Amino acid sequence: MREEGLLAGPTIPEEEAFEAGLRPRELSEFIGQESLKDRLSILIEAAQGRGEPLDHVLFSGPPGLGKTTLAGILANTMGAQFRITSGPALERPGDLAAVITNLDRGDVLFIDEIHRLPRTVEEVLYPAIEDFALDIVVGKGPAARSIRLDLPRFTLVGATTRVGRVSSPLRDRFGVIDRLDYYPSEDLQQIVDRTAGILEVEITEPGAALIASRSRGTPRIANRLLRRVRDYAVVRGDGRIDEPTADLGLKTFEVDDAGLDRVDRAILSAVIEKFSGGPVGLTTLAIAVGEEPESVEDAYEPYLLQQGFLKRTPRGRVATESAYRHLGLTPPEPGQPSLL
Repeated sequence: MREEGLLAGPTIPEEEAFEAGLRPRELSEFIGQESLKDRLSILIEAAQGRGEPLDHVLFSGPPGLGKTTLAGILANTMGAQFRITSGPALERPGDLAAVITNLDRGDVLFIDEIHRLPRTVEEVLYPAIEDFALDIVVGKGPAARSIRLDLPRFTLVGATTRVGRVSSPLRDRFGVIDRLDYYPSEDLQQIVDRTAGILEVEITEPGAALIASRSRGTPRIANRLLRRVRDYAVVRGDGRIDEPTADLGLKTFEVDDAGLDRVDRAILSAVIEKFSGGPVGLTTLAIAVGEEPESVEDAYEPYLLQQGFLKRTPRGRVATESAYRHLGLTPPEPGQPSLL
């Protein structure tokens, strides 16, 4: 049976709309990623000084760190229109042509999951971002001919969770390539405080710190947990979020002290109980917990690796001693099979 996770589960449309309302509009309002913000401010000031659109930018990093938000900030700061699409949505060259032919000079086109662009679409994108021209084939067979349409200078901002899967020809056409890193708890606490202020939720400093500490270094998850704790505080308390209320609320929604949710624990449990602690292949593990391999690899595994609950080996994933102890199990002796 498919498990449902609170922390690394998919973003639903309602949550996307909620996040859009929380996004800062200026670099000064964006919390964290200080070195990246400094580089972007230089990029913006230089482009404004020349009176030119921004150079093309590629953001990489795990989901929920603010790639879309930063793209919107770039557009707002440059006084440009912000157009959003995604790699999977651009199935045919005609889909891309319909988007970029409606751009005006200086507009920012944001393509999320750009590593998932079909190759045929990607080949049409090359001249569009390098020469600001679109090649269209008219007719079929021997009568077919190519027409080149000039495009206004626009800025492409791409986002990817897997920069290694962005083809070299496409990656080389970006003038700026930067990565967003996980946030320290101090920055996440500021984000929780900011969101609580927007939502008009009363929260104490220890309460915000507790939520931040279980947010996997990810602002999207911090905001998601705050919303759930807010719901708990309204229904089971007086609406105020202090440390005990935050702790009880997170436990109610099955987020434990280490910041693991139900799916995280299901993954660790599967490795230990079904596969004797590993090694086990990614696809096999994903089937065992009812998730897609890509979801396990992108959404859940990075945090489990970062926290030392899983190891990657040439033969597959292996549970660590910390994983056994977290689940209340006894780690096997070296060289011995798993003992549950």
